[in-house]
Amino acid sequence: MNLKRVYGVYLRQMYVIKNIPSRVVPYMLWAVLDIVLWGFITRYLNEVGGASFSFVPALLGAVLFWDFLQRVQQGLTIPFLEDVWSHNLLNIFASPLKIGEYILGFIATSIVTSAFGLAVMVILAYALFGLSIFSLGVALLPFILVLFLFGLTLGIVGAAIVMRLGPYAEWFIWPIPAVLGPFVGVFYPVSILPQWMQYVSTVLPPSGVFEAMRHIIAGGAFDASALSWSIALSLVYLALAFALFAFTYRVVVRKGLIARFSAEGE
Repeated sequence: MNLKRVYGVYLRQMYVIKNIPSRVVPYMLWAVLDIVLWGFITRYLNEVGGASFSFVPALLGAVLFWDFLQRVQQGLTIPFLEDVWSHNLLNIFASPLKIGEYILGFIATSIVTSAFGLAVMVILAYALFGLSIFSLGVALLPFILVLFLFGLTLGIVGAAIVMRLGPYAEWFIWPIPAVLGPFVGVFYPVSILPQWMQYVSTVLPPSGVFEAMRHIIAGGAFDASALSWSIALSLVYLALAFALFAFTYRVVVRKGLIARFSAEGE
């Protein structure tokens, strides 16, 4: 593992973002729109509901965390697609760069871009709607850790899908968070789901985050052991996702499918 190569992958993406400001838009625009839209929805529900329960931390907080997961996924997937769109992927893998170094460079990129997106959402949610995620206390760190790890997993799996199926398979990866959303109970307790969906929910780490978040908002205490399963599962999934990408790369190279990503292949 050569950390200089990892830094080189990261630095190249930072230069892309710096020199093409429009690249910043995917990292924050939709998150900002979601915060504003759901913020006003929660404010409206508070007004018409007439209950002592506030929808702001429950719903708007869920939106903030879920958007953070998607920003993490895109922070890894978009740099990979940059290499696909620029017909640079074949050149990347013809270099001494190793698969692990390539992925770690994108993980470093995702840390920066997702942290920037999260900061924008947190500031906006507090300034407009008075939501402070820091009120969750010590639970905030494991929440962010689980969502970050699972977001990386989705990003790596998405990159593997494009690697195996070709450049036009990118349309398969964007809906992945939307497909998983109903199972993890972003806006509602998992207990209201049909039994078979609850079984799926138990093996999706984010479901533990949103269940714990609602428990804390309702006045319950933070149970660190309850999130241990989510953290362990996230680490396992991340390792499996990396193994999938490495396996896919070997298959694509062995079958000569990597040539689809060259300019001549277009």
